[in-house]
Amino acid sequence: MKILPSRALTGLSLLALALPLAACGGGDDGAPSADGDGTTITVLAAASLTGTFTDLAKQFEDDHPGVTVKLAFDSSATLAQQALDGAPADVLATADEATMDSAADALAADPQVFATNTMVLVTPADNPAQITDFGDLDTGGATFVACVDTAPCGKVAAALFQDNDLTAKPASLEVDVKAVLAKVTSDEADAGFVYRTDAVAAGEDVRSVDIPHAEDEVTTYPIAPLDQSRASGLAGEFVDLVLSTEGQQVLADAGFGKP
Repeated sequence: MKILPSRALTGLSLLALALPLAACGGGDDGAPSADGDGTTITVLAAASLTGTFTDLAKQFEDDHPGVTVKLAFDSSATLAQQALDGAPADVLATADEATMDSAADALAADPQVFATNTMVLVTPADNPAQITDFGDLDTGGATFVACVDTAPCGKVAAALFQDNDLTAKPASLEVDVKAVLAKVTSDEADAGFVYRTDAVAAGEDVRSVDIPHAEDEVTTYPIAPLDQSRASGLAGEFVDLVLSTEGQQVLADAGFGKP
C-alpha cells in the first residue's frame, strides 16, 4: 500500500498503521486525532487519484494550519475492505460506485460522485510493438496488461474486452492501474489498459491509443466520510473541498470528467 502525502509513508499497510494512529488519536467524542505537531486525517483513495488528491491534500493543509493529510493509495477494493475492517481512516474515495457500496457499513454519510473517467490503451513512448490501433492486440502478438477483475479498472477493462470481442489475453493482471502503468513505462509490457487521466499524468513516457466503446464504459468516483473517523468535522471538510469548484478544477485539469 502506498501512503504518500505531505508525510510520505510507503510500504506500510493501513492495518500496520492502526496502532500508531489509534495511539495518537483523540477520545471517543469525535475529537480530531493528534499526530505530533497537530491534527491528522487519513484519506483512502483509489490509485488513479494519486496526483489530484496529493494536490488537494496540500491545498487542504494550507487552508487548515496544523492539519496533516495522510493519503493511502491502492486498489479501491483493497481500501474498501480496509475501511470495513476498521482501519483508522477518515475518508474513502473509490473508482466506482459498486466498490463504495461494498463498504456501506463503514460510511458515515451517503457517498457523493465527484468525477468520471474512461479507459485508454497506452504503449511505451517508443512503441516497440508498433501498436497504432486497438485491433493490433489481436493480430500483432503484442503483450498487454490490465488490472485484476476485482478492481474497478479491471472491471472496466473486462467490459471493453467483451465490447470489442478481444480474443487475446493479458500477459498479467495487476493490483491497480498504477501497477499497469509501471509495467508499460518500464518496458515490461507492450501495452496496458489505464484510465485516460493516468495517460495524461504519464506525459511523454507513453503513447495513447483510443479504445472503441470506451465512452460506453465510464467509471464514476464516489467519496464519503467514514464512521470510524475521530475527526469527522475535518473529514467532511475534505469531502467538501473535493466537491468544491476549486476541487473540481484540479480534477478537470488532470483529465477527469464531470460527475
